[in-house]
Amino acid sequence: MRSCVRSSRALSPAVLPRLLSDTGCWGPRSDRRGLWNSPRSFTTATETQPTPLPGQARVVICGGGIVGTSVAYHLAKLGWTEIVLLEQGRLGAGTTRLCAGIVSVAKSISIESKMAHYSNALYERLEEETGVKTGFVKTGSLCLAQNQDRFLSLKRLASRLKVIGINCNVIKPKEVTKLHPLVNIHDLVGALHLPGDGVVSPPDVNHALAVAAANHGVQIHERTSVNHVLVEKGHVTAVETDRGPIECEFFVNCAGQWAYELGQASEVKVSVPLHGCEHFYLLTKPLQEPLQPNTPVVMDMDGRIYVRAWQGGILSGGFEKNPKPIFTEGRNQLDFQNMQEDWDHFEPMLSALLRRMPSLDSCEIHQLVNCPESFTPDMRCLMGETPGVHGYFVLAGMNSSGLSFAGGAGKYLAEWMTYGYPSDNVWPLDIKRFGNLQSSRTFLRHRVMEVMPLLYELKVPRWDFQTGRQLRTSPLYDRLDTQGARWMEKHGFERAKYFVPPGKDLLALDQSKTFYKPDWFDIVGAEVKCCKEAVCVIDMSSFTKFELTSSGDQALELLQHLCANDLDVPVGHIVHTGMLNERGGYENDCSVVRLSKNSFFIISPTDQQVHCWSWIKKHMPNDPHLHLEDVSWKYTALNLIGPRAMDVLSELSYVSMTPEHFPSLFCKEMSVGYANGIRVMSMTHTGEPGFMLYIPIEYALHVYNEVMSVGQKYGIRNAGYYALRSLRIEKFFAFWGQDLDSFTTPLECGREFRVKFDKDTDFLGRDALLRQRQEGVTRRFIMLVLEDHDTELDLWPWWGEPIYRNGELAGVTTSSAYSYTLERHVCLGFVSPPSLDGTPAVVTPDFINRGDYEVDIAGQRFPAKAKLYPFSSLFTQQRRRKDDMELSNFQAK
Repeated sequence: MRSCVRSSRALSPAVLPRLLSDTGCWGPRSDRRGLWNSPRSFTTATETQPTPLPGQARVVICGGGIVGTSVAYHLAKLGWTEIVLLEQGRLGAGTTRLCAGIVSVAKSISIESKMAHYSNALYERLEEETGVKTGFVKTGSLCLAQNQDRFLSLKRLASRLKVIGINCNVIKPKEVTKLHPLVNIHDLVGALHLPGDGVVSPPDVNHALAVAAANHGVQIHERTSVNHVLVEKGHVTAVETDRGPIECEFFVNCAGQWAYELGQASEVKVSVPLHGCEHFYLLTKPLQEPLQPNTPVVMDMDGRIYVRAWQGGILSGGFEKNPKPIFTEGRNQLDFQNMQEDWDHFEPMLSALLRRMPSLDSCEIHQLVNCPESFTPDMRCLMGETPGVHGYFVLAGMNSSGLSFAGGAGKYLAEWMTYGYPSDNVWPLDIKRFGNLQSSRTFLRHRVMEVMPLLYELKVPRWDFQTGRQLRTSPLYDRLDTQGARWMEKHGFERAKYFVPPGKDLLALDQSKTFYKPDWFDIVGAEVKCCKEAVCVIDMSSFTKFELTSSGDQALELLQHLCANDLDVPVGHIVHTGMLNERGGYENDCSVVRLSKNSFFIISPTDQQVHCWSWIKKHMPNDPHLHLEDVSWKYTALNLIGPRAMDVLSELSYVSMTPEHFPSLFCKEMSVGYANGIRVMSMTHTGEPGFMLYIPIEYALHVYNEVMSVGQKYGIRNAGYYALRSLRIEKFFAFWGQDLDSFTTPLECGREFRVKFDKDTDFLGRDALLRQRQEGVTRRFIMLVLEDHDTELDLWPWWGEPIYRNGELAGVTTSSAYSYTLERHVCLGFVSPPSLDGTPAVVTPDFINRGDYEVDIAGQRFPAKAKLYPFSSLFTQQRRRKDDMELSNFQAK
C-alpha cells in the first residue's frame, strides 16, 4: 500500500505507522471528516433559537442515531402520536456517521439474522418511500473459510438461514474468484455466499428514517441532552433535559455508548450493561481498476477482517485480539468526533488484508478511521422494557452491527411497546436476561475485551466466556473444584459441566473444541450410568428461588391467576406449571411448592431470575399483606439422582424415603445429618428417581459432606449439567429458554395435562388455549432419535438444525443430546405441516407418525424416528432382549 502523498512505491505494514503519523500526510486534523458526509441538520431552527420543546409527549426517544430513528419510524407507522426524538448533538453524528455501512445476515443466532434480513429490505425501499437517497446497493457477501472447522460452522449457518427463508449458497474457492476479483483463494477450503446482503450510506439511511418519521408527525430536536428520567411509583413520568422537562408515559434509551450512563443517571437506576471499544477500519483511494460498487463484501473471519468496495477503492476493518476499551464517564459526543488513529494497533489487520488481497499492496491509502462501538457481555444487543421501571425501554449495545440490526430491532421494539410483545421470540435479546450483577464497570471492561475478538472467533457448541467468572458461586464451589469440576457460567453463576476423574488430562479436556464427538463423552457417560444404577449428586444452586407469602389467600389467588395448573393443593405438594401470557405462551416454567396455607416456594430456571421476578411483580396487586422475596442466595440445592438416593437419605434422616412413605412430587422439611430445616422434594428434573434438597447455605457444606460420606457404600459420585441434559432430553423433558418460549403453548408441547381449564380462577392465557384446543395446534413438539448416525465419525447435532419430513422442511430442533441409554442421539424440536393456501394446517398424530424424518446437520441429512412420547421404554426392552441373547450365546460356548 502507498501513503497518500509520501511515496509511489509499495510499503510494508511495518513502515506505514511511521510514515502516516506525520500530519503532513493527512493534512490538518480538522479536515478529516470520516467515512461519510453527514447530511444537513434535520431541524431548521438556528442554534440560538431552537424549536421549543413540547411540555408533554406519549413517548420520548433519546438518541438520534439509526437505532433511535428506526424506533421513531416504526412507532409512527404503528399509529403512535406525540413522539419526541431527542439528540444531544446532530442527528446521526455519532457511531452512525462512522460505521462501515455493511448490512449482512451472517449472524450467530436466528433472531439477529431475521432483524438484518428485514433491515436490508427496509433500507432498499426507503428511497422510494421518502425520496431520500440511501446509497443502498445489493452486493451480496462472501464468508470465507480457511479451515474445515470454519467451513463446518458456515455450513451450519447456511442450514439455519434456509430455515428462515434466507437465500444462501455454500461454494468452492474457485467460485469465490468469479465473484470477487481480488480475493486470494490459495488457503481457502470454501465459502458461504449470501446474495441478499448489501451496503448503504448510514447517515443517509438515518436521514431517510428521520424524514419518514417526521412525515408521520414525529418531533425531532437536536442539540438537546437528556439529564435523567423521572419515575413515580415504578412508572416513567417525565424526562428532564437541559432545555426543560417533558412529561411522558414511555421513554426509550437508544443512547448507544452513553446508554449505560443514562441508565445510571435516572432517579431509579436502570442497568444497561454495555461498554464502548475503539473500532478501526482503513479506506483507500480508487484502485487502478476501480472496484465496482456491487462487488461482494468479504468477511474473512479467520483473518479477523471484513472488506467492502468504497468509492472505487476498499474499506477494510476487523475485530482484533487486543481491543481498546473507551471510557465514556463524564464525556459527551463531541469528545469522539476525532478519535486518534493507531497504526501499530491496526497492523495485524492490515497484514491479514494484504494476505487476502495481495494486489492491494500498491494501492494508495486515504484514511484510517477510529469509530466507537458499544458491546454487551454476551455479544447480543439489549432490547425491551427494563425490569425495575415500567415504561422505560432500551434498544442499545449493537456489538458493531447497529446498521444490520437497526431496522428489524426498531420494528420489534415498536411492536413490543404497542402490543406488549414483538411478533417473534426475542428472549435472546431481552434486557431482562441480565441483572444488576452484570452492571459493574470493571466486569464490563474486562468482558468487552473478550467479546470484541469473539465476534469473528470460531465458536463450537458449548463454548464458555473466560472473563467475569466466579462472580456467583455455590458454597460448595471450592470443594467441587478440588474434585475435578469443570465449570460453565449461566447468568453469572458457576455450574459444573462434568467432573474429571483422577489421572485424566485436565488441560486437554478444557481445550477440546469440536463439532464432533467431544473428549468428555466417556466421563459424562459414566455419570449418567451412575445416575441410573447408583446415586449421583448435582449441585443445582443456580436455580431461581422465590418465596411468595401473604396473611390471607392473596398468595394463592395471585398464583392461581398466573399459573395454568391448579395450585390449590394440600400443603407439601409440588406442582409443575407454566406461567402463561395472554397468547397462551410460556413466560415461565416452574415448580411450585405449597409450604403452608399461605406460603409458596417457586423454583424457576437460572436465567429466569430477573424475567420471572418482573413478570410476577407486574401482576401483583399493591397489597401490603402480599410479599415476594428472592431467596435464590439463601439456599444451596443438591440433586440426588438414582435408585440408591432413598437409601442415602434414609440413613441421614432416620426416616423411610420409599415411595409409600414419601410419594412423588412431595416436599417435607427434614433433618439431614445435624442440619435442620432442609426442604426435601421428591423430584429430580430428569425423570429419574431421587430427591432435591434445598439447604440453608450455612448448612450446605455439612450436608454435602454427610451425603458423600454415607453414599460411598452406594457408589455415589458427583455429576454435572451435561449428564442432567442427557437424562432430561431422553425423557422428552422440555426446558424453558431452549424448547419453551413466550410463543410456545402447553398444547403444542404435549403439556395439556398441566393446564386446569376447570379450576375456579380464570388464569392468564386460558381463552387463547381454549381457542387453540378447539381449532387444533399448528405445530407440535416431537422427539427424534437419529438413525444411521455414527457417533464416532459424524457431526453431532446440537440445536437449530432443520427437520425435514418426506423431503420437505418441516421444523427445527431446539435441543439435543446423546442418550447413553438409547446409545443414539436424541433431538427435540417443533414441526408443522405445510400451510394450505396460506392458512396454517393442523397437526395430527397421523402427520407425526407417518412421516419419514431427517435432521440436517451442516448440510448432511440423517434419518430419524419421530415420536410424541419418550423412546426410553421401547429401547430399554430392546436392549434387555439384546443383552439376554448375548448372555445366552456366551453361556452356550
